[in-house]
Amino acid sequence: MRDVTIVFDLDGTLIDTAPDLIDATNHALSGIGLTAVDEHELRTWISFGARRMLVEALTCHGQQLSATRVDELLSVFLAYYEANIANRSRPYPGIIDALNTLSTQGARLAVCTNKREALSLSLLEALNLRHLFLGIAGRDTFPVCKPHPDHLRGAIRMAAGDEKRSVMVGDSATDVATAKAARIPIIAVSFGYTDVPASALGAETVIDCHTALIPALANLRLPS
Repeated sequence: MRDVTIVFDLDGTLIDTAPDLIDATNHALSGIGLTAVDEHELRTWISFGARRMLVEALTCHGQQLSATRVDELLSVFLAYYEANIANRSRPYPGIIDALNTLSTQGARLAVCTNKREALSLSLLEALNLRHLFLGIAGRDTFPVCKPHPDHLRGAIRMAAGDEKRSVMVGDSATDVATAKAARIPIIAVSFGYTDVPASALGAETVIDCHTALIPALANLRLPS
């Protein structure tokens, strides 16, 4: 793994952030008199961002608000989420051991997420994971974000990596589309936030837990 760059999606790949994101969504809904939406109704929308989660939560209530009102709800969501970003979010089982092992083996680790950069840094700091990554590229770090390939390429540059010896790890169709556009292999996780089975996303391989990550990386046989 020496000098191989491994770029991870954040929500649904490294960290199970669903509980806190859904709490923030329901907090915003409560401000306009709507009851909480069940977690299973919103999990598959997490990879589309906070605004889409709010729109889908409103749809569950048969509500369709103007873009301005949704923006107001988004501001409420973000304020609450920032203050409660790691109340219930936790790294997925096995990921910390995998990250430490990869770092010890000389891999370059980075994050490429459509979560805002400041929130991404705050979350990783709160869970004591920030120090493991050489680069963290949020949705507002560059002029473009996933699925644009330059978002992923930028994350690789932040880690001083080589695109030809890079791999992405993600959970959604957006992640796979980003990796394919950048011509970088991708490993999909089966436990993330997508309504499409991981096996149907078109990744090079799929893992069911992070204990399988390092063997899956080895099987990709990247150029030396």
